[in-house]
Amino acid sequence: MSKYAVSQHDIGTRLDVFAQAACGLSRNGVQKLIENGDVTVNGDTTKANYRLRHGDVVEITPPPLEETAVLPEDIPLNIVYEDTDLIVIDKPKGMVVHPAAGHPAGTLVNALLHHCRGSLSGINGVLRPGIVHRIDKDTSGLLVAAKNDHAHNCLAEQFAAHTIRREYLAIVCGGFSDDTGKIDAPIARHPNDRKKMAVTPNGRRAVTNYHVAERLGRYTLVRCALETGRTHQIRVHMASIGRAVLGDTTYSNAKQPFNTAGQVLHAHALGFVHPNGQYMELASPLPEYFQRILDILRK
Repeated sequence: MSKYAVSQHDIGTRLDVFAQAACGLSRNGVQKLIENGDVTVNGDTTKANYRLRHGDVVEITPPPLEETAVLPEDIPLNIVYEDTDLIVIDKPKGMVVHPAAGHPAGTLVNALLHHCRGSLSGINGVLRPGIVHRIDKDTSGLLVAAKNDHAHNCLAEQFAAHTIRREYLAIVCGGFSDDTGKIDAPIARHPNDRKKMAVTPNGRRAVTNYHVAERLGRYTLVRCALETGRTHQIRVHMASIGRAVLGDTTYSNAKQPFNTAGQVLHAHALGFVHPNGQYMELASPLPEYFQRILDILRK
């Protein structure tokens, strides 16, 4: 059982939406848990559309682990840190985190199952063992996975409370008049395209802080620190202010002058409290594809 205290950011959020973000299950999976009484608020069962209030405590009992249907694959991993509780991977651009429609194999989960010999937390079921959070296929950088349920719960609680430090580097189209800024704009599923997200008044609160690291003519290198972790958050927020991430054809119709194979976005730094109680912070250097574009723009 995992316990989550509702933060200021999540006041007014539907219970099913909060639970899905907290445990990483599908929407249908969360709905079943709520119907079965495996999700409670302040110790009581309630409906999926219950709006969370300040001081609420949500408890989630995950479904039992099923026999895994995902096969281990001997795929090389760039391991930044590893111990008996967790593993931090520097994910390459183009790698999908877990199996899904269109990507049944060759994912980070397949690689982790081989490397960890099956020693991964089972909280997120057969398709996402060990996965506490995700980054997009075409986003590179740091991702932490849990090797046991205790570590998973510890990390998931920090993600739910927005205490994990996550800093990204991005090259965006356009310039900025100020060196720093804050985008506080709610994000939800796009009303007309379910594969996209959008800034919408009915969305969940999303906050991105950015700092100009380098001005590059028509482009800008920015550091983005997340206060929240919504799907496609940086990509949606930057596009919403007319500064789409370079190479992001999902949220921009602009011509792409570089062969980027997707957005130029890198999960550069990750900081969290280890299950042993110690704070740790890790950083990833810029990958080759990112550095190549920077070198071109600096000429």
